[in-house]
Amino acid sequence: MNTYIVDTHSHVDMIESITIEEVIQNAHDAGVDKIIVPCAYPGDIEKINELTLQYKELYGLLGVHPSEARDWTDGLADKIREITAGNKKIVGIGEIGLDYYWDKSFNDVQKDVFIKQIRLANELNLPICVHDRDAHLDTLNILKEHNHGSKVVLHCFSGSVEFMRECLREGIYIALGGVVTFKNAVKAKEVAQEIPLDKLLLETDAPYLAPVPFRGKENQPSYTRFVAEEIAKLRSICVEEVVRATTGNAHEIYNLGEF
Repeated sequence: MNTYIVDTHSHVDMIESITIEEVIQNAHDAGVDKIIVPCAYPGDIEKINELTLQYKELYGLLGVHPSEARDWTDGLADKIREITAGNKKIVGIGEIGLDYYWDKSFNDVQKDVFIKQIRLANELNLPICVHDRDAHLDTLNILKEHNHGSKVVLHCFSGSVEFMRECLREGIYIALGGVVTFKNAVKAKEVAQEIPLDKLLLETDAPYLAPVPFRGKENQPSYTRFVAEEIAKLRSICVEEVVRATTGNAHEIYNLGEF
């Protein structure tokens, strides 16, 4: 491939079976040369920052996952402001959003913290990486009302083609990962076929959701190429076309520099 792949969402700090150095080397060997590492827990904000400073291949997103919304404080916003002011490799706010799958008892807290982090992204002129699980309508409505100017990525997209089209009308980008390779993932495959390439991103969500032929095992950024290959197959186009488009999109959204 003439253009390298960008894994736009990979928790490399959570991979347990190999070291980060091995993760990065495996990624290089598979043509994946840039990896964006999202933050989930408040306690990981400093760690993500340090990883991006230590490894040239890694870029970071800072934010608090919806499952941890009860731990949000205004002090975390101040910490994110401070870090982003000094580190240009922090390229977005994420992963933030709504998750109604496990526990619906604090949905209002999730919404409040989601809105606060959207406003923070707007203030810092940074894109937003959104986690949306079983919360499509609320997620989109909050973005419509409260996001003013930040580019938005719906990571690990799980909606239908119809919901995808609603998102596209708002200028939202769609990220697909290993699920698109699963035999029975009908919605993901339909989205992969229908989405305009200029709105598509590739990701792994490592260490979760490893693609076929590694399903059920620990995921890693090198496996992004299997996602690209499946999307190319579904669209009856060459893999290079998928890679070139998605890498260009990643650079446009996250300002990753020349490529």
